[in-house]
Amino acid sequence: MRIARVLTRLNLGGPARQVLASDPLLVERGHRIRVYAGSSEPGEGDLGKELMDLGVEVVSIPGLRRGLSALLTGGDLRAGARLRRELAAFRPDIVHTHAAKAGALGRRAARRAVPGARRVHTFHGHVLEGYFSRPLSRALCRVEARLARQTHQILAVSEATAADLVRLGVVGAGDVEVVRPGSRLDGLLDLPERRGGALRDQLSLHPDDVAIGVIGRLAPVKRTALALDVFEDVAAEFPEAHLLVVGDGDERARVQARRSLLPEEICARVHLLGAVQDVGPVHEALDVLLSTSFAEGLPVAMIEAGAAARPVVSTAVGGVPELVRSGITGLFGVDRAGLSAALASLVGDEGRRNEMGRAARARVRSGYSSHALADRLEAVYARMLGSGE
Repeated sequence: MRIARVLTRLNLGGPARQVLASDPLLVERGHRIRVYAGSSEPGEGDLGKELMDLGVEVVSIPGLRRGLSALLTGGDLRAGARLRRELAAFRPDIVHTHAAKAGALGRRAARRAVPGARRVHTFHGHVLEGYFSRPLSRALCRVEARLARQTHQILAVSEATAADLVRLGVVGAGDVEVVRPGSRLDGLLDLPERRGGALRDQLSLHPDDVAIGVIGRLAPVKRTALALDVFEDVAAEFPEAHLLVVGDGDERARVQARRSLLPEEICARVHLLGAVQDVGPVHEALDVLLSTSFAEGLPVAMIEAGAAARPVVSTAVGGVPELVRSGITGLFGVDRAGLSAALASLVGDEGRRNEMGRAARARVRSGYSSHALADRLEAVYARMLGSGE
């Protein structure tokens, strides 16, 4: 198969990490894959070179970037025209787009440039409610519904995301398929339960210190400032607690400002590490992963934490409850008080952390690997081309 994949950018977020997991394996299986993507934003990191080193073709699409500003400045028009030319030259059998902007431009370009190609689109989450005003949210739903009617297969990363798409009128109940994410887990599955590694040494962490990790873009949806609120509550009780914030983005200044308001002794235990390409050493250093998002699809960071045998404390949003089993592989909280209580219960109990970590590793070992994701995508593509019967 000839597969074209279109993403807004190849930053360190979930969609690009899934491409990094699946596509080198699909290339090894004899498929030809070409990934089209815009440039990552400053501080986000970029997985393009790593993909190319693993045998996946990557083509840059100037002007392809998230947000409405690209529409206003003409970037979307330039990106759409470039995509049409590139797709016409490549002549793929499958055009698989990911997330909103790449989904809109990529599917429109595919209809015009390669009308015979099968169009597949994945929702890794959505911004169809809770992000914008109600009128704009309704308009976005209408746009996505129209695009869905022009798509041969809509995929969602979780049952919750699929249910949202049906509820919001984007697709019918039988028109969306759930394809769970996967990630490269081999190195993480080999990590010892006892945390350690060079990162802890660099941060001068004592062997008895408890490292709490927040991994992801510093974006409003992630509510990283709330994570610092939660940490302040927990750190006041546990002087051995440290917070490692891994990621960068639009909210960096806000996060830095919130950190500066912490008591001096607690502020010194908050480590802003920026974007990190290789998260293996981060998970090796952690004791528990914390997520305070108000919306999610199904976070790759939680899959990777599970592979590393680290439990999760999180809000129960989107597909998170499909991955994290409350009281078994992690704990949920609704608000600051609930999250703080859940996190404190794990910080103060190493035995419980280890028990939950072992359960988390067993849960993700097979179903969320790179091979499992490649198998799921290959089956979808084969069915789209009529060879999967």
